[in-house]
Amino acid sequence: MASTDRADILASLAEVFRAHGYEGATLALISEAAGLGKGSLYNFFPGGKEQMANEVLASIDRWFVDHIYTPLRKSPDPVKGIAAMYEATDAYFRSGQRVCLVGVVALCASRDLFGEKVKVYFVGWVDALAAALRRFGNERGAARRKAEHAVLEIQGALVIARAFDDPKFFARALKESERRLVEK
Repeated sequence: MASTDRADILASLAEVFRAHGYEGATLALISEAAGLGKGSLYNFFPGGKEQMANEVLASIDRWFVDHIYTPLRKSPDPVKGIAAMYEATDAYFRSGQRVCLVGVVALCASRDLFGEKVKVYFVGWVDALAAALRRFGNERGAARRKAEHAVLEIQGALVIARAFDDPKFFARALKESERRLVEK
């Protein structure tokens, strides 16, 4: 039975976009994953595949705001906020077994359609982490560079874990990245 819960539909669409990219996500694949006919999909998303992708990217952004960016900015203890970021990151990316859809979009031709959403995602992450690092005692420039490097490590670890089909690469990279950020 098809789910008509928008959040469930968006989750299904996200997995299709992760697996096939925006360009390869045909309406047949999308329809099958969502468990909805094409007509029903257009009732939910009159703007078609582009609206679907925009809403999926917006839902990812909301998740990261709620589970990564806000805790980094608001945790009274920046070290605990950073630890929570790594824990949530590990959970979200299923210990390196789930690709970063925003990263997929950033690397494909669809970047032209969704470039601003891609930028907002990565800038939001770097800015929130840099804010925590500043509260931890890093000067502004160092905090920014460390935050950029940490996000680079996370994204690179996702690629390597998938390339080697071994989530241990991701787990190790997260632990080492976190350790480097919080050592004085």
